[in-house]
Amino acid sequence: MGKDNQLSAMEVDDPKSTNSDQIAPKFSINVLQLLKSAQMQHGLRHGDYTRYRRYCTARLRRLYKSLKFTHGRGKYAKRTITEANVTEVRFLHVILYSAERAWSHAMEKRQLPNGPNASQRIYLIGRLRKAVKWASLFSQLCATKADSRTSLEAEAYESYMKGSLLFEQDQNWDVALKHFKSARAVYEELGKYGDLDNQVLCRERVEELEPSIRYCLHKIGQSNLQASELLNIGDMEGPALDLFKAKLEAAMSEARSQQAASMTEFHWLGHRFPISNAKTRVAILKAQELEKDIHGPLAENISADKRLVIFDKIFSAYHDARGFIRADLATAGSAESVKDDLNGLDKAVSAVLGERTIERNLLLVKVAKSKLAKRNDDKNEKVTKPEELVRLYDLLLQNTSDLSDLVSSGRDQKPEEVSFAEECSFKTLAFRAERCFYVAKSYSVAGKRAEAYALYCRARSLAEDALKKLQTLDGNNKTMIKELEVFSNECRSNSCIEHALGIMEEKKTQENISEGISNISLTGAERLEKFLLEKLDVYESAVGDSNVKSAPRIAPFPPAFQAIARNPIVLDLAYNTIEFPSIENRMKKDKRAKGGFISRIFG
Repeated sequence: MGKDNQLSAMEVDDPKSTNSDQIAPKFSINVLQLLKSAQMQHGLRHGDYTRYRRYCTARLRRLYKSLKFTHGRGKYAKRTITEANVTEVRFLHVILYSAERAWSHAMEKRQLPNGPNASQRIYLIGRLRKAVKWASLFSQLCATKADSRTSLEAEAYESYMKGSLLFEQDQNWDVALKHFKSARAVYEELGKYGDLDNQVLCRERVEELEPSIRYCLHKIGQSNLQASELLNIGDMEGPALDLFKAKLEAAMSEARSQQAASMTEFHWLGHRFPISNAKTRVAILKAQELEKDIHGPLAENISADKRLVIFDKIFSAYHDARGFIRADLATAGSAESVKDDLNGLDKAVSAVLGERTIERNLLLVKVAKSKLAKRNDDKNEKVTKPEELVRLYDLLLQNTSDLSDLVSSGRDQKPEEVSFAEECSFKTLAFRAERCFYVAKSYSVAGKRAEAYALYCRARSLAEDALKKLQTLDGNNKTMIKELEVFSNECRSNSCIEHALGIMEEKKTQENISEGISNISLTGAERLEKFLLEKLDVYESAVGDSNVKSAPRIAPFPPAFQAIARNPIVLDLAYNTIEFPSIENRMKKDKRAKGGFISRIFG
């Protein structure tokens, strides 16, 4: 019986018997959530692929060291990850981040300022092939080592990488379409299950894949998309769309180059300036296409942030055009007619750039006014101060002055230039009135009623001058006249409010003075107002007005000294009346006093 028990215990403790019956655990990775978190935290929120690639490299280094799966300290000895090696989920992370590193390196080359050249494009496609290789290995290992959801996400990731490679190679659009549709189908199914965050990520991924699918359909001729619709698709954001945007920008630049061949002149205020440089034509044409977005009928539907981004692109295009024009000026030689045309074109482009700068600053003023008028319900939202609007109007005044000087710098001015200069002077008056209004508002917030009242009156006077000048100009200015009338009425109402508040504060000041005089006593003891802790039974504020900078009288500080009891003082009064006994008999007698003269000399 004892032997049987001993044999059964040995069978239980035998490792071979337990390993044969144990089922290998399935690993689980939320691939999309893991990658999205890493991308947003390490550069791709702002499109910085270099930073993300460096993060992937550092992450791989940490994973290799933690797994003790290094490739040798001296001579490099490659170690491949196979199905037998995958004993931890971190091995799958190694393959995933290797694919992400290759992909981010390819995207980094794609985002070069002037685009990749021939050799860089070969390297870019090679990195995308490497990313496809790692993604395929990741999908194969997840099929056997991971659960079903992870395996599905790995297949979608592999399909996306294959589609991106074909997308960049400009070939096999039907195969690329098949891969993108396969990835979209997987993410649509995964978006129906799981927690809410994962569902949102899957839906975002489906929306990011949709433009690439529509572009592939457009390339194989199964879609009736126009170029404008493709541009609207390109307004979406996301790392998965960056390759699509680069491809779209390349296609649009080719279309602009073909369209710029027919553009020979630049029209501005009655002048016609010839454009001989093809690069200048393309830059100006790009800026004019972007201007249609902010001046078109659908401009009101575009948010302020997107309009600011469009303005930045317009500025970049016009600055490029000015760079090409000045390069042509440097190589023009001694041909005076060519130099005059180039100088005129540079002046015209600079004037248009100044106009767009004023429009952008007016948009910033509009956004700041909306935040100024709105209550600060959201604690995280920054509230605009009047001083910020004053600064914006200072910029507008400077921009208007520069534009007016630029337009009026020529000798023979055309009627269009004269009317434009008059419009600039009117805008200067309007901007001065608005600036004065917000300076007055800043003084009002500080409690300086007299200064605020005077500045409101000055702002109203400037607005009325601008209104009179605008009414004399020709053109359809009904909207601007109405805005100035509303602004003038607002200045008047604010000046009345400041007047009333000033009278109330002055009356309250007199009451406070009379109350203070009544608190003074003839004996010299000053009667001060009681503190809040001394009048808790009376409903009376101790904080005071918000405009008056005085300390609230809640409790006296520092506290007054208080008398406290201490130990009694003991005085020794008997010391002076005590007669002490004589102690002369105990004192040593001086022998020198008893000796004679000789003893005193020799001791």
